[in-house]
Amino acid sequence: MTKMLFRDDAYMREAQAKVIGHTMEGGVVLDATVFYPKGGGQPGDSGQLRWDTQTMPIATAIKGDGDQIILIPAEAQEMPPVGAILIQELDWERRHKHMRVHTALHLLSVAVPFGVTGGSIGAGQGRLDFDMSEVPVNRDIIEQALEAFVEMDVVVSEEWIDQATLDASPELVKTLTVRPPRGSNRVRLVRIGAGDDQIDLQPCGGTHVGRTGEIGALRLGKIEKKGRMNRRIYLQLDD
Repeated sequence: MTKMLFRDDAYMREAQAKVIGHTMEGGVVLDATVFYPKGGGQPGDSGQLRWDTQTMPIATAIKGDGDQIILIPAEAQEMPPVGAILIQELDWERRHKHMRVHTALHLLSVAVPFGVTGGSIGAGQGRLDFDMSEVPVNRDIIEQALEAFVEMDVVVSEEWIDQATLDASPELVKTLTVRPPRGSNRVRLVRIGAGDDQIDLQPCGGTHVGRTGEIGALRLGKIEKKGRMNRRIYLQLDD
């Protein structure tokens, strides 16, 4: 089991941890990690591990069995020994862009109120696929809504509910093809805003910024037809 430090604090850039295993493919397993593993459209984090006088660049992180998270080295090299205490350090600039884009895509799912059939997050750009028959012609209205949400600078928070509560509130699930992340019968909800200023509430396992103002300037990119009932909308950070 790997403790998910990014769940406790998405802004934690480095942490000490213990090596608890290696995989046959050359991955490293720690007892706790700040590295988010690839999933839900969000890429795995990159960064480095440091121990003794050695440094190992990490290309990405993936999910293993159960709650195990596997760190994938950027190249083959000597592995940190099992039992070693090391320092793990994120490529913070890349991760922070993932966080900004991810929260922005949640806002896009509000500005474009159709079911979501897919999505992808990058360092500076992301996209959502919507279950809609026509390409939206109101680009300016969508961009204005996104700008307004960012300028509200509301808090982004999380809470956990059980599976029965989610099953009783199907309107919380916007994704039509991806099941919400589950674990130990618990489902994590990401809430943007609160009370009269609540913008969005939906299941999500990814990392997000703490306030919408932190997203910064946004602009819409391409809007593509990907099928009879599938429209893809790109969104970009403007800095």
